[in-house]
Amino acid sequence: MKDTIFSTLQKIGKSFMLPIAVLPIAGLLLGVGSTLTNPERSTFIKEGGFLFKLFSVLTDSGNIVFGLLPLLFAVAVALGLAKNSKEVAALSALIAYFVMNTAITSTIKNFMDLADLQKTPGLISNFLGFENTMNTSVLGGVIIGLVVSILHNKYYKIKLPEMLSFFGGTRFIPIISACAAIIVGILFAFIWPIIAQGIAALGAGIAGLGIVGTFLYGFILRALIPTGLHHVFYMPFWQTALGGTATVAGEHLVGAQNILFAQLANGDVISSDVAKFYSGNYPIMMFGFPGAALAMYHTAFKENKEKVKGLLFSSSLTSFLTGITEPLEFSFLFASPLLYFGIHCVLGGLSFAIVTLFNAGVGYTFSGGILDFLIYGIIPGNERTHWVAVLIVGIIYAFLYYFVFKFMILKFKIATPGRESRSEEVKLHTKADYLEKKAHENASVDKKAGGPSTTAIREEDTLSEQIITGLGGLENIQDVDNCATRLRVTLVSGDKVDESLLKETGAAGVFLKGNNAQVIYGTKVSNIKTELEEYIQRIQGDETDAD
Repeated sequence: MKDTIFSTLQKIGKSFMLPIAVLPIAGLLLGVGSTLTNPERSTFIKEGGFLFKLFSVLTDSGNIVFGLLPLLFAVAVALGLAKNSKEVAALSALIAYFVMNTAITSTIKNFMDLADLQKTPGLISNFLGFENTMNTSVLGGVIIGLVVSILHNKYYKIKLPEMLSFFGGTRFIPIISACAAIIVGILFAFIWPIIAQGIAALGAGIAGLGIVGTFLYGFILRALIPTGLHHVFYMPFWQTALGGTATVAGEHLVGAQNILFAQLANGDVISSDVAKFYSGNYPIMMFGFPGAALAMYHTAFKENKEKVKGLLFSSSLTSFLTGITEPLEFSFLFASPLLYFGIHCVLGGLSFAIVTLFNAGVGYTFSGGILDFLIYGIIPGNERTHWVAVLIVGIIYAFLYYFVFKFMILKFKIATPGRESRSEEVKLHTKADYLEKKAHENASVDKKAGGPSTTAIREEDTLSEQIITGLGGLENIQDVDNCATRLRVTLVSGDKVDESLLKETGAAGVFLKGNNAQVIYGTKVSNIKTELEEYIQRIQGDETDAD
């Protein structure tokens, strides 16, 4: 049970990366556009001129991505958790998300007291064209994405009675998802006011922890990196009242990221209360990791220094430029959990706390590298972001990481890159290596405990095998699709099709034109196509394993 929950959370965290991946370009457009159209910051772009209008377009284009984040998360979660026919899950999530919001809006209108709901600041809003609705933010998108993925994985091969078979298989998913979305929407309308008040209170509680809460945020964020669940942890702070509430330009906002970018666009001083969820990463990623890499180089065995120099330099440069830290982070995690959790994570928490004490207000959209630091710190100006404080802390962190890591490596003889057994290859480890290592450890424990070792045996799918044979074999099939009643297949050669064999599979007829075949199965074709695709995937997977 525990492994299942962990696996699901890991998949959810991984699916978050799809919408997060678009944030850097959206943030770039918003950051550059809003800065250059702000009269207080721009001396050469006049309001109403061509350049002002052009950069206003860039600002609006960046803003829309952040406005659509809940919808993007709904689609991404359904897409990431779907076992097969992922495109169907994604489309169903899109439909379900709009149906859910329609149900929320209509429930408020017909069954609830709008004036009473409006007493809770930020609860009622206009969102995606819905007036007087509840913007359930990213959490609502994630929940509806989860609901759709569960329904999809359970019913995407459902078989209905013959008279309804057209609506079976994957066609059933958007239908059942829309129905479920109505229920979720109604529940949200009544439950969300309670949740909103609870989250606001929890956010106030975390804020009440002051600098201790900021330290814990930074510590937990770094500690979750090996599991891949850090996305699940930080996203509520970015997008819900856990990250704070504020009114910017007359609009009530919740979530650190929404507030930060609204302040950025409005030309305000960036509040350290919302930027504290971001600024602390810069000293670590831009300065701490390069310092740690230098310590690893200096402590490497003499014969390995040249081998390890290029690896450490390139990974340090990657961390400095983009904030991508995995190659370095996992290397010393492998070598010493104490160095990772006992030193690195503690220093990470302290970084967040220290820069917050200096009122730093440097945000980011993806990670804490120099590119984001330039856009969200330097360009808006020190009087708005206090980026100089982050820079000073960062320089100190470079020396701190270097000396602490060097001491720990030498004192405890930690096998960081270049200090492995002389017979081992010098390399940087990855998250895959870490997970593989943990899997081996778990397997060893199971073996010692006398746990059984089983290999799943798949039953042969006779119908799919006959269809493949009738179509000239697997190597003759290029693409498989279907319409309402026909299996549509693109072939390498139409001459290899055996129509009589295909009719033995239950086909009412076979239409062949060139290298395109249409096999008529009636309204049950959707399930046949799904079963055929999965059978082909299993065959190809077995062949890959054999290689």
